[in-house]
Amino acid sequence: MVVQKNLSIAHAWFEAFNSHNLEKLISLYDKEAEHFSPKLKLRFPETNGLVIGKDALRKWWKDSFERLPSLKYKVTSLTANSDRVFMEYIRLVENEESMLVAEVLEIKEGIIVASRVYHG
Repeated sequence: MVVQKNLSIAHAWFEAFNSHNLEKLISLYDKEAEHFSPKLKLRFPETNGLVIGKDALRKWWKDSFERLPSLKYKVTSLTANSDRVFMEYIRLVENEESMLVAEVLEIKEGIIVASRVYHG
């Protein structure tokens, strides 16, 4: 049952992300959630790739959605256990090369408490 719930959170995550529904996306996260991304580190070096809390997540994704209006993710694989979802997807942006991405969502009591992005 928990595994299924975690998979449904991942599906909601992709739906919110791909529709650029910032508030829906943020609602899936704990107020003190941590997010690490190599893209974050490149765009905002002072973060060293890590942001903490909903305000920081909102700022990060608002910037991404505004800069990249065509940004979408195409799911290729979802694997879940009782406290994590491993997601593989393709990052799609007009006029950019597609990028294979892996991301892990750490979930506790039905809410994302941490996420970590992996790509080359």
